[in-house]
Amino acid sequence: MAAPLLATDGYKFSMAEAGWPLRTETFYLTHRKGGLQVLPFDPKAELERLFPGVEDGDWDYLAASQYEMGPAYRSAVVGRRVVPRALPKLSVFNEREPIVSVTGPSALVSWLEPLVLQWSYRIQVATTAVFAPEKLAQAVAVLTCESQKRLVEQTLAEVGVAAPPMRVDEAAYVERVRGRVAELAEIVGSPSRLFEVGLRAACCLEQHLLALEGAKAAGLSRTSNVLGARRLGLTPVGTMGHEHVQRYGSDLVAFRAMVERRHQRSSFLLDTFDTITSGLPAAFEVIRERKDEGDSIRYDSGDKVQQYRLATRLAREAGVRPVHILEDGFDAEQTRRFEALRVEEGVTPEEQVYGYGGYLVAQTSGSPFTRDRVSAVYKLSQTGHQATMKFANDGGAGSAALDGKQSVPGRPVLFRRRDGAQGPYGIIGQEGEAVPAGYVLLTGGEPTGLAPVEEAKALGREAPVAALSQATRALADELSAWRRR
Repeated sequence: MAAPLLATDGYKFSMAEAGWPLRTETFYLTHRKGGLQVLPFDPKAELERLFPGVEDGDWDYLAASQYEMGPAYRSAVVGRRVVPRALPKLSVFNEREPIVSVTGPSALVSWLEPLVLQWSYRIQVATTAVFAPEKLAQAVAVLTCESQKRLVEQTLAEVGVAAPPMRVDEAAYVERVRGRVAELAEIVGSPSRLFEVGLRAACCLEQHLLALEGAKAAGLSRTSNVLGARRLGLTPVGTMGHEHVQRYGSDLVAFRAMVERRHQRSSFLLDTFDTITSGLPAAFEVIRERKDEGDSIRYDSGDKVQQYRLATRLAREAGVRPVHILEDGFDAEQTRRFEALRVEEGVTPEEQVYGYGGYLVAQTSGSPFTRDRVSAVYKLSQTGHQATMKFANDGGAGSAALDGKQSVPGRPVLFRRRDGAQGPYGIIGQEGEAVPAGYVLLTGGEPTGLAPVEEAKALGREAPVAALSQATRALADELSAWRRR
């Protein structure tokens, strides 16, 4: 069993084309929020079911959609040469601790991201079943599709909890999504100014395809989900994510690579290192050189109002008119606010578009178990022999703790405190690093032997957030110093 090759986000293909598809890289999965949580499955077994399978017409469709992939990419995604390092099934893990890392060819380990992020739904179901069973029945009473129902049943069976009554109401879910898109289209004047980016916010592919049906019914015509675009006659979109900038270690070099290795117009993501001091200046340097190409800038984290005002001023000074792409948690209220800013700053409607993910896909599902609730992320942590990290846009917190959107560098593993030992519940270390005294290597190891609920009771539900090992802290310090330089 394999997932369809197209079951990922469009920018995974453009970043591979502008990067190194066969370079060995490591990505890791974590939840930045949520406290102690239960892992109800074996990540290594789940990965085996996710690797892409090529179907008739896939390569031709990608080429027709401006994502033509060469032989290096094809070799990477069909070879399945990866090394996963995962926590054991039924582990209890804490926020920011690495659940699994995957090392292998860049194109393949990157391709996995949206589907791996969908695991957060099952983890939240299991965690609620173990830690707050009184809330479970209401949380899963009405589901969006049969696949979601099967996921709940399988998850509860793994943690030994009986499934409560559940029913599926696909039509109501589709209608709620349609209603939200219709409201957004009314705010901005046309659904042509909207696109959908919620594949990673869904619990499964079936749910996301239903969401796209509702969005299409309201006139939305673009989505990041290439499989959904092909099946529903939509346009796949997406150019650049943080991993692309991390690979090159420089906003300017990464932006140039994208426009020099792909002939299409580009979208420049601003916040990998720092939006104000690095992302925006680099983007406008490239845009000034390509004034007639229709390039865009994409805002993500940080104070987007401040960033937007600066960007419009810099655009006027440079004599360019980039398209502004606004995402990252946008809803109706934020859309109204930025439409007012658009008018105030003299940006035309065609020069400002909006992408919506969880607001359309997850918040309409009726479930409290959303990706945003635990802030699930899958981040590039090493490219080739170079450790890398995504920094907090506001300058970060230093390496002793990971704040905001700052990620872990290297090839992370988790050390778990032994019973009776002193120190943090978990320490985020590096592959090959000596295990600290009083700890065991949980990554790739065996479960503790306790049932999750017993371990949770022993911990008191609120374990201290993981610390960084000496090796991990050294990598973070080195990268933070490089960033300051």
